[in-house]
Amino acid sequence: MIPLTASGPAAAASHSATGNPMVGGAAMFPDKNIVENAVNSKDHTTLVAAVKAAGLAETLQGDGPFTVFAPTNAAFEKLPAGTVDTLLKPEMKADLTKVLTAHVVAGKITSEDLAKKISAHGGRYNMQAVSGDALTAARSGSSIYIYDESGGAAKVEIADVMQSNGVIHSINDVLLPK
Repeated sequence: MIPLTASGPAAAASHSATGNPMVGGAAMFPDKNIVENAVNSKDHTTLVAAVKAAGLAETLQGDGPFTVFAPTNAAFEKLPAGTVDTLLKPEMKADLTKVLTAHVVAGKITSEDLAKKISAHGGRYNMQAVSGDALTAARSGSSIYIYDESGGAAKVEIADVMQSNGVIHSINDVLLPK
């Protein structure tokens, strides 16, 4: 794993007995799937509610593997007032699904994989999210940032939270599809 700097509420992450980082005050177990672990993180309650509202929980409990760039509650709070409430309305399910799937990449990509791919591709590594949107990973100092098509950048605050069906990287901003 490459060293990553951390800031904000996620900075308090420590490692559990499983070797995985603690996230949102909860142990993350590598033998549980993405949803089973995420529901225990106090830092990801908005994301979990959104995943359930979009009907994506079953998918993210599937075999995968998936790489999820998981925005924290603080990341969702940075969105304009009312955005989350609007997206959680039943009539906005398609838009919510598009936003959420813009945070998921097929395959299991660790921070070490990202670092190698960034270096091998001249400082930027392009990925395609499940939504079809483009994501780009780049380094700044010892940190990895994920850029969305709208020009936003999310810093990976907690990397390599291993799951039975992939890996989660906790990020400090919501990635927005174009």
